[in-house]
This record gives sequence, C-alpha cells and structure tokens, in this order.
Amino acid sequence: MPGKHQQFQDPEVGCCGKYFLFGFNIVFWFSVFLGLIFFLELAAGILAFVFKDWIRDQLNLFINNNVKAYRDDLDLQNLIDFAQEYWSCCGARGPNDWNLNIYFNCTDLNPSRERCGVPFSCCVRDPAEDVLNTQCGYDIRLKLELEQQGSIYTKGCVGQFEKWLQDNLIVVAGVLVGIALLQIFGLCLAQNL
Repeated sequence: MPGKHQQFQDPEVGCCGKYFLFGFNIVFWFSVFLGLIFFLELAAGILAFVFKDWIRDQLNLFINNNVKAYRDDLDLQNLIDFAQEYWSCCGARGPNDWNLNIYFNCTDLNPSRERCGVPFSCCVRDPAEDVLNTQCGYDIRLKLELEQQGSIYTKGCVGQFEKWLQDNLIVVAGVLVGIALLQIFGLCLAQNL
C-alpha cells in the first residue's frame, strides 16, 4: 500500500504514458466537438431547405418588427436602409408594410410629415442626381401603385432576398462548401495530432 506522499504508478502506462493518454483524450474530445458542430450545421442546412416556407415567414416577421422600430435605433435604421437599397426593395412584402411604423402610418390621426410615405431608401435613384433626395418618399403611398413604380421600389425585401439567393446560388453554395471543407480539414488534423 503506497504511503501518504508516494504516488501510485500503473506499470502498464508509466509516467510518459499518462501525458500521452491525457493528450489523446483532449484531441479525441476536440474532434468529437468539431464533428458535432459540422453535423449540426449540416442538419440546419437540410432543415432550412425543408422548412423554407417557415423561414420565409420568420424573415417577414423579422423585417416587419424592424420596420416598426425604424426610427428608434440609428444602427437598425442604417441596416434597413442598406438592405432596401442593395436589394431594390421596400418593406417586407411591399411599401404598405410601412403602415406598421408610427411615423409612416397612413391614418388621418398621424401628425407626422412622413405620413403615407416611405424612407428614402425605398426610392428609385436617378443616376443623374448627385445629391440624395431624402424626401422622395413623402406622400408616395397616396398615389396609385402604377404611379408609385416610377418613384419607389414596389417589391418586398423577402422576395428580393430569395431572388438574390437564387441568382447567386453558386457563390453561396461555394462559400458553404468551403467552410465545410475547412471544418473537415480541421477535424482530420485533430485526429492526426
């Protein structure tokens, strides 16, 4: 029986073997962790494809919630303006989604000057103009839809985002495959360690 200050050593492992087994356990669990992350990402991609209608509805809800808070947060406002200009869209499903915002709401009780309008990021920009007209969307939703089409984007951002994904499917798929290959490469390196 070992004494109080003596350490028991397994004759099979030895002192250097303990460090090898300890390192093996770390590498093994690291590999398991990387593999788990990879398969969770793969499952998320498959589920996103299967439940694309639900994801579309969640994206619509997300954009509409952000439309409601458009003037409350400057960063959020800049994000929405960027998305609407980049994808040439207005609102989640169309310009009338801006009725959700208290400043752009088209009711008679709304005292805002932006009533029945849309933000400037919904406006179709004239390439000949050097200065951005930030008031181009004022009262635009009082006009008929055919009259609106020359001044603002009438398509919603959800549909435009889906169209962008389809147009850039090869690039998006290439990026996702590249990330997956990097993860698999890291997994193989961890196993070889």
